[in-house]
Amino acid sequence: MKTINIAIDGPGGAGKSSISRTVARELGFIHADTGALYRAIGLYAIRSNCLENGAVAQEIDNIHVELKFIGGVQRVLLNGEDVTDYIRSPEVSMAASKVSAVPEVRALLLDLQKKIAAENNVIMDGRDIGAVVLPDADLKIYLTASAQERASRRYLELREKPDCPSYEQILADIEARDYADMHREIAPLQQAKDAVLLDTTNMGFNEVVEHITGMIQKIMN
Repeated sequence: MKTINIAIDGPGGAGKSSISRTVARELGFIHADTGALYRAIGLYAIRSNCLENGAVAQEIDNIHVELKFIGGVQRVLLNGEDVTDYIRSPEVSMAASKVSAVPEVRALLLDLQKKIAAENNVIMDGRDIGAVVLPDADLKIYLTASAQERASRRYLELREKPDCPSYEQILADIEARDYADMHREIAPLQQAKDAVLLDTTNMGFNEVVEHITGMIQKIMN
């Protein structure tokens, strides 16, 4: 039985994961947040002090990353440890951007991502899903918003935490990651030629969910 694969790409802070997770839940799909895989390896690199100079490539045989789905909810395992709650800091975000430029890291994760898509109806989000990981996806969406809007959303998400960065720092981090993701040599962030562009700067969360759900339902019918 053929699975339905939806690819959602876009820059950091565009809401890809939260929107994909909600749409997947409504449609009974699996949500695969591939950015979480790179974040897990970024966390490994931070912990192992191998982030600089591409040293993480030399550690690749010591890294085992898994996605597990419990009741449809994704959990991220790094060498058997559930690190889901440890990979959302700005530091890990920047580390993820660095390790994602390492060819050995991308090769390690590519087969895992393709296997998930082959076995499940999946909404997979990341930065090169439509262009590289799932080039034959049934629907490709490039989800974006202005850097200022993405920074504002991230600040509202983090502001209750005692170590919440300032809005200005979050904006600077987002702009830095955008540049790094778009200019890396290996699989840079880009909109696939056949992807639907969806700019959510002036859209509410529920409006975006409804819009994407409608597009997928048309494919299913």
